[in-house]
Amino acid sequence: MTLSIQHTTHYAFAQPVVHALQRLRLTPKETQGQRIINWAMTFDNAAAEVEYDDQHFNHVTLIGLTPGAREVTVTCEGVVETEDNAGVIGRHSGHLPLWSFLRQTPLTRPGTKLRGLLREASGGADAPLDFLHALSGLIRERVAYETGRTHSRTTAEEAVGQGAGVCQDHAHIFIGAARASGIPARYVSGYLMMDDRIEQEATHAWAEAHVEGLGWVGFDVSNGISPDPRYVRVATGSDYRDAAPITGITQGSAAAEVLTVGVAVEAKASAASQSQSQQQGQSTQ
Repeated sequence: MTLSIQHTTHYAFAQPVVHALQRLRLTPKETQGQRIINWAMTFDNAAAEVEYDDQHFNHVTLIGLTPGAREVTVTCEGVVETEDNAGVIGRHSGHLPLWSFLRQTPLTRPGTKLRGLLREASGGADAPLDFLHALSGLIRERVAYETGRTHSRTTAEEAVGQGAGVCQDHAHIFIGAARASGIPARYVSGYLMMDDRIEQEATHAWAEAHVEGLGWVGFDVSNGISPDPRYVRVATGSDYRDAAPITGITQGSAAAEVLTVGVAVEAKASAASQSQSQQQGQSTQ
């Protein structure tokens, strides 16, 4: 599938920027089942300072905001080609060893409530893959998808406790439970083409677990499926903080007064399809 993506982030500041840097993880990964056709980032009142690949092989762009700016816009757009691998990414690669994805973080660490949910999921399935699918289904059943109930600092334990959260919370709960079961797991941020609309208000997030014989396998708890060609992987990490699309460092009165995000993802006709359509049009003339 060929997907066309546009992602715009707009900041309005209460006071002029004194000094601020933004770390962007907004370039999709070149990975199994995913190929970047083209991708570009443009900035208003900001400029790229340096680009590098981090420890998770995420491509990071560090930008500096223009001193005195009251508004800043970051726009990403491009085309990505995806394949259907039933959510299987395959063998582990990267600078970090596989065992590092067994370590809990403050956002994933299980407490009493998450461990109780894990005991329920562990009761039915013996094979790791079956267990992980059962875990995903149980989380989706017990933690309703509700916006406005959590934030970027909400932990997996807190989300289980209140029985509500968004895709970030579902991913953290799944990761924490998988790691507690001895299965390496990681967080994924990216894009999802929705079936009912093109315009969206945020990026998406899901989890991946490492299964012996398959490698990394994706689980989108919020939608109850493994990622298919509608998904575009952008960044991975131990939790949200490692894969957040944008994180920043500010100095002075640079706190954002208004943050607006717009995402549009739609299927794009492939070159072969376009050529075939043109040929059919010519044959009927």
